[in-house]
Amino acid sequence: MSQRSSKRSLLEPHWSDWSQRRYSGVPPEAQEWLRDTGSLTRRVIQCCGSGRFRVSLQQQQWGRPLTSERQSLQMRQGLLALVRDVVLLCDDSPWVFARTLIPASTLKGPARRLMLLGEKPLGAVLFSDPKVIRGATMFARLSPGHALFDAACEHLQKRPELLWGRRTLFYMARRPILVNELFLPQLPMRMSGDQ
Repeated sequence: MSQRSSKRSLLEPHWSDWSQRRYSGVPPEAQEWLRDTGSLTRRVIQCCGSGRFRVSLQQQQWGRPLTSERQSLQMRQGLLALVRDVVLLCDDSPWVFARTLIPASTLKGPARRLMLLGEKPLGAVLFSDPKVIRGATMFARLSPGHALFDAACEHLQKRPELLWGRRTLFYMARRPILVNELFLPQLPMRMSGDQ
C-alpha cells in the first residue's frame, strides 16, 4: 500500500450529534434509522420479516482504534482495543456494517463474555442487560476514502456514493464500549415492524 493510499484510508468523517449540526441532506427515512434508540439488531430482524436474519463475523482481533474512536473511548494513544467487525444480513443481503471497539480495560468481569460472541449479535447482550447504560450517539455522512466507509463496502458488489452511520457509547459495569453502525444500500429505508 502506498503512503498516499495509507493516509487516505485513515480519513474520518465529521461525527456530531443532532443538536450540533443540521442534517438537511439526510432523507427522513434514514433519519428514522439514525435516531432510533432501540436495539438495531431487533429492528433489523423485524424489518427482515419472514427472511433469514444472520450475523456474519468479518473479523475480531486486537487493533488500534481510529483517532475519533480513541477519543470517544478516552483511551491513551497506543493502547489496543478488541475490534469486532460484523455485517447484519437478511436473506444474505448485507443491511448493516457494525464495528465495535472494546478496550482491554472493559473486558473484565461480566464483559469478558463479549470476547466469545462469534456470530451472535452484540445487541442481544447489550439490550438484555439492565445494567448496561446507553451513552451519547453521534452521526456522520461517510464517503469513499473514509476508513469505516471502505471497511463497510469491502464486500459489496457495487459501492455507493455515500453511507450514513452512527456511533454509540455503551457502558457495561461503567466501562465503555463503542459501536459504529453503517447503513448499507440494501437496507430498506422505511422501518417496518413498529409497535
